[in-house]
Amino acid sequence: MKLTHIDETGKAKMVDVTEKAVTHREAVAAGYVYMKPETLRLIKDNGISKGDVLAVARVAGIMAAKKTSELIPMCHPLNITSVCIDFDMDETKNRVNIKTSVKVAGQTGVEMEALTATSIAALTIYDMCKAVDKEMAISEITLLEKRGGKSGEFIRGQKTGNRQKSKNK
Repeated sequence: MKLTHIDETGKAKMVDVTEKAVTHREAVAAGYVYMKPETLRLIKDNGISKGDVLAVARVAGIMAAKKTSELIPMCHPLNITSVCIDFDMDETKNRVNIKTSVKVAGQTGVEMEALTATSIAALTIYDMCKAVDKEMAISEITLLEKRGGKSGEFIRGQKTGNRQKSKNK
């Protein structure tokens, strides 16, 4: 497999997407923030003194998606058309589940934007709750799905031939 961000002499480079077609692209990422049951209850009851944890984390994640090219050296600046961040409080596992979807009509994908948004949303939850629970753990930041572009569709855990294929929703 050839790495696209390294030239033939081993130097780092930004991939040239000039000739790539503009297509609709989407990436979905997920992650978890594990915490004490009391911390999860405080988030649920809006009892954290810094404010509405999930509202702030959502805004932070959206902002992070838009700034990904400033954080990851070889990412292209993109005109993102949609960022959606959802949270689910899982009381059986004492965690906040984060799921992020990012869309663009462009020449390159938005996987890094979805992963960055998920990561920053998780870090924001940690930051807002660290006064009551320093043992929180951020875990399993993962690309779940990718659509669009030359490589087609990917859904974690499914493989058909050389390409990953999406299952019907």
